[in-house]
Amino acid sequence: MLPGVVGLVQATEAVKLLLGIGEPLVGRLLTYDALGMRFREVKLRRDPKCPLCGTSPTIKDLSIHVDGGAACAIG
Repeated sequence: MLPGVVGLVQATEAVKLLLGIGEPLVGRLLTYDALGMRFREVKLRRDPKCPLCGTSPTIKDLSIHVDGGAACAIG
């Protein structure tokens, strides 16, 4: 059942973003507890120092992911 529920949520989010309707989960994380049949929403704040999405991003090319690299990997 889990893949069906998660897939439904993902498809709904895609439709909302494509059509510009509703309130998409931008800035929020939705977790699903399959055993307890519960959803939980957590608000996320953007890190202004993030090298990818912060106020002064230094990572502007994501091609490092082509060969299995990771932009946010801990070295």
